[in-house]
Amino acid sequence: MKAKEVLLWSIALPGFGQILNQKYIKGIVFIGLEFLVNVQANFNEVIRFSFLGETHLALAQTDFGWLMFYPCLYFFAMWDAFYDAGGGKGAYDFLPFVFSAYFVTVGLMYASKVKLFGVLLGPVWLPMLSVIPGVVIGFILKKIIYKLK
Repeated sequence: MKAKEVLLWSIALPGFGQILNQKYIKGIVFIGLEFLVNVQANFNEVIRFSFLGETHLALAQTDFGWLMFYPCLYFFAMWDAFYDAGGGKGAYDFLPFVFSAYFVTVGLMYASKVKLFGVLLGPVWLPMLSVIPGVVIGFILKKIIYKLK
């Protein structure tokens, strides 16, 4: 249970899982980096406008130069906390985390272009939906690699 608990806290905020794992310096560094990227990207306003359905305002508020750092920071912090708590000890257990980071980053790149049923998804919803193919492809690749061995 500890690894899953730590993973869920890391989803809430990068660095919390490290704090639970008693890796205090690493946790403080992740929290600091999350705060820096969040503030510089104006991410809380972007999230607020996205939840209110004001996608064009969310896009206008987004500093993509900063927000592009967020997916890799977020998913690496999750993986690090999960692994330190005893999870993910298989040789390729990191792949769903890595591919989620890749796909969310690509989702950010296309946030101003992709529409679903005529609705512009923007810089929060498209990257969030991009986690799904990232996780799926990560698990598929893990299975393929295990079968090839």
